[in-house]
Amino acid sequence: MPNPNIHAQPPLEFIPSQFDPLVFGAVRSLLPTWRRWRVGITDIEVSNLETLAQLYKQFQDGKIRLLIAFRHPSTNDPYSMADMLWRQVSQTMRQQGIPVKAPIHAHFIYDRGIPLWAGKFVGWLYSRLGGTPIRRGKVDLMGLRSIRELFANGQFPMAAAPEGATNGHNEIVSPIEPGIAQFGFWCVEDLHKAGRTEQVLIVPIGIQYRYVEPPWDLVEQLLSRLELESGLVPEAAAVGGSEGDYPKGGTASHRQTLLYRRLYRLGEHLLTLMEQFYKKFYGQSFPAVPAAASTSSAEGSPDPSLLSSNEQLAHRLQALLSAALSVAEQFFDLPPKGNLSDRCRRLEQAGWDRIYREDLKQIEALSPVERGLADRVAEEADLRLWHMRLVETFVSVTGHYVAEKLTVERFAETTLLLWDMVTRIKGKSPFPRPKLGQQQVKMTVGAPISVSDYWEAYQSSRRQAVATLTKELQTVMEEVAKA
Repeated sequence: MPNPNIHAQPPLEFIPSQFDPLVFGAVRSLLPTWRRWRVGITDIEVSNLETLAQLYKQFQDGKIRLLIAFRHPSTNDPYSMADMLWRQVSQTMRQQGIPVKAPIHAHFIYDRGIPLWAGKFVGWLYSRLGGTPIRRGKVDLMGLRSIRELFANGQFPMAAAPEGATNGHNEIVSPIEPGIAQFGFWCVEDLHKAGRTEQVLIVPIGIQYRYVEPPWDLVEQLLSRLELESGLVPEAAAVGGSEGDYPKGGTASHRQTLLYRRLYRLGEHLLTLMEQFYKKFYGQSFPAVPAAASTSSAEGSPDPSLLSSNEQLAHRLQALLSAALSVAEQFFDLPPKGNLSDRCRRLEQAGWDRIYREDLKQIEALSPVERGLADRVAEEADLRLWHMRLVETFVSVTGHYVAEKLTVERFAETTLLLWDMVTRIKGKSPFPRPKLGQQQVKMTVGAPISVSDYWEAYQSSRRQAVATLTKELQTVMEEVAKA
């Protein structure tokens, strides 16, 4: 049913970056306590900090312009990044005898949609912390100009997530968006025009989360809750066993195998329900699933038949995601162009165009009937965006991520993604997510990439140079993700 909280609104305003040292100081002092007690991150370890400290020295000396490209597996990444920059980089600089020009900070790029679901205060706060927004589904001229200006002339380095959004996976890097490479080349171009000699660098940052204590019990409880809400009978009854068959103090591998079977069974059940939903009510058809080749079993992995089933599940999942996007695309009259992430971004913008109306800048001047019609358009747009939000949750799901490595982190990540899906189906917000335990963070500073070294190639072929630099960034981001 329509969301009564969705109304037609004036066009989204650009939120300019307005760094405020007082706001920054207040947030910096409060963040450690908030991070430990509300977010559940107890420790943040950073490898190769010396590299980042030297880069900040070069930035302060006017020798480089710098973009910090960080992995984005979780909505908690800003807390990790803040601790690294605000505390650890400063400490390392002092240890190396490098003068610290406080504050050690970074301008950052954020999705303009975040203040829409997190609240206007977040937009105000991000602005005062030096952030600048971007609308990802359109050519956002004001956003691009702000990014370009801050990259070339801002008082701090830039920070951005090249994947464009969280993907919920510690060990999978989503396709890198070409915008990061383009920002780098624009910065080189602006420096050349101004007769400046700074080098333009991009430094990759890997981020991984590990539970302090493996939360197997909480993962199992969440899985049981999802089974119940999805209409599945308990796994023990389904396989002819009993609750006592599940080991409490037995070997971890046996418990992991049982949990994996349940997780796979739940995923297949939800997939079947959604296929039937889109077939029956939206006229979507699904191609026959090709037979999967048998795969050799890796140590600790399920048997080959399960891996084959995973491959088939992955085919079905991709077909379902495409069908769900097609339903929304048909409503907004959009062609299915690009990968799943591209299609999600264009759909999001199409929905925003009907909710945040460029033609309704004086919305209070509308008659009640005109306002009612505008609200109905907004409500219908929001309903269609629901399909896109489901897909957005699963754009990086492979279907065999857990089977490859039966770790508690992979179990938790996948179970939480299924929780997101079930919660959205029930018509609720997936935020905040259930907390499965306190986490430690491991961050890795990679070797910087010189955008300036590609300048000659960029002058010859801009598109090819952007593609080449994006490919290199993809490679190094995958390397630091595994470090």
